[in-house]
Amino acid sequence: TIDEIRARVRMTDHAMETIVQGRDEFIRVLKGEDKRFAVVVGPCSIHDPKAALEYAESILEFREKFGDRLLILMRVYFEKPRTSIGWKGLVSDPHLDGTFDMNMGLVQARRLLIDIAEKGVPTATELLDPVVAAYLGELVSWVSIGARTTESQTHRQMASGLSAPVGLKNGTDGSIESPLNAMVSAGSEHAFLSINDAGGASIVRSNGNPWTHLILRGAKSTDGYQPNFDAASVADIEERLKAKSFTPQVMIDCSHANSLYDHERQAVVVNDIIKQKTAGNESIFGLMLESNINPGKQKLTGPLSELKYGVSVTDACVGLGETEEILTHIYQNLRS
Repeated sequence: TIDEIRARVRMTDHAMETIVQGRDEFIRVLKGEDKRFAVVVGPCSIHDPKAALEYAESILEFREKFGDRLLILMRVYFEKPRTSIGWKGLVSDPHLDGTFDMNMGLVQARRLLIDIAEKGVPTATELLDPVVAAYLGELVSWVSIGARTTESQTHRQMASGLSAPVGLKNGTDGSIESPLNAMVSAGSEHAFLSINDAGGASIVRSNGNPWTHLILRGAKSTDGYQPNFDAASVADIEERLKAKSFTPQVMIDCSHANSLYDHERQAVVVNDIIKQKTAGNESIFGLMLESNINPGKQKLTGPLSELKYGVSVTDACVGLGETEEILTHIYQNLRS
């Protein structure tokens, strides 16, 4: 049960302070009170908690180095939505061997989030399974709802009850209407079934989450990948947000279809964003970047002992060296 997992891996006062401060700072960015540029950066997925903790040390250094202009949160993703099949993430299969030791996965995920927060680094995650959200939602400063689940009523209801701000991605087909509708739904009151801390079914009543926003991640069609980070796409989406009575605020995912699934093109997307910002764009308030200790990706097909340290087992990432170069470029070209 949730109570049992919490008792096994207890929250600390300092970790809670980091989590709440991260939420408050992100909300202040959304409100326009904090002029810093938000950056959610980290591995596509976490498969090695030891490497994740080492990566967090670098994020702490980046926060200290760039923190007056950039609000940096570490991407710590434990659940991976699959287009068909594949490894579903640390919570589902922490041993990476198909044994699906989910009890251990929840314990490892909870411990890692608390350990990273103890370092003073706020975290961001995608919540894919609403049951998992009940175990981990309290430990993160920002949440994303992915392209495959933005249309889901279950996820919209879940988002409506979260304390953290929530980013909603456009659909894999590029649909903007689905995240806009999701923002309306997540901002509204709901009553729905969930589990309580003792593990029983219960009726949950939510007040609505006022801190939702749109994430642009590009699209896939029969013609290939279609990025939507360019100035024309952003201008169109600004108007669609206004038409729904939302403040035109956009976060851009520099990976996925926007980078044509080429991790080395993430810097191209960043450069375009910087050009838009320096040209006067006010709606783009942040970006997402997939980054790991070392660049590239590897497959989970051979012996686990042969896995390269700090290299993604899902989408390819840029390494820490290029990550620092990208953050430096953003820092030097954007003024708070």
